[in-house]
Amino acid sequence: MAAMTPLAIFKRTPGTNCGQCGRPTCLAFSVAVATTGVDPAQCPYIDLAGLDLATAGQGGADPSRERDLALVAHLQGKIASLDFAAIAGPLGAVWEAGPPDQLTFPYLGQAVRLAKSGILLDGMIPEDPRDAILLYNYVHGGGGRPPDNNWVGMESLPNSISKVRTLATYCEQRLARLFTGRTPAAIMTLAQPLGVRPGTGTATVEMIVPVLPMVPQYVLFWDEEPADGFEARIKVLFDRHVLDFLDIESLLFAAERMAERFERLASACGQNG
Repeated sequence: MAAMTPLAIFKRTPGTNCGQCGRPTCLAFSVAVATTGVDPAQCPYIDLAGLDLATAGQGGADPSRERDLALVAHLQGKIASLDFAAIAGPLGAVWEAGPPDQLTFPYLGQAVRLAKSGILLDGMIPEDPRDAILLYNYVHGGGGRPPDNNWVGMESLPNSISKVRTLATYCEQRLARLFTGRTPAAIMTLAQPLGVRPGTGTATVEMIVPVLPMVPQYVLFWDEEPADGFEARIKVLFDRHVLDFLDIESLLFAAERMAERFERLASACGQNG
């Protein structure tokens, strides 16, 4: 029998976002059934044949996840009137005429297909709704001034001083631990699935990571020097116009996701320390 995953459920809904289930979208309903135990029969049109109903809601109720799903539904509503054909270029995306009308673009080496009714990430509904929030925010912004290779630290962006420590904790320190002791060649090989480009400075490793088409992040890594008492260090820089595309909170989450992608890539190829 098919497991009660969000994608398995979503494929069996009408995809019309009719709201008769009590949820604003079929996507929100599907994730809620799979993760919080909502009765799938609340959708009057769902096809339950072959689904393993015993696996529904095994993750238990999660209030923060419910809030995130509500925000996903809100953002879906905000993009409903957007002209995808007009904003595709400024976002570095490709517009595909419907049905469904959708944008395609990469996100940390993963293929995004974003329609007004939902998002697929490498062919799957995102497990974490925060990814959907980030991607909807990116599309809702509609684009802005393209990156111009003028890089600034988080502390140089408006209203971001309180976020510098958050960036260090959830991104920079994690990457420093992961990269420590690896050769520059090994680090760049690890990063290749993300479509990185090499930087041009004097750090041990410098790379430009295209988190989203118009949201590159410049990663500088200085390896440890035990004889001189220097620990390994990472500094992440952003394009000076990055806030044209993402707000500060979304930018922080994008940096955190970048660190997680590096960790998963290292784990997949057996390189974790």
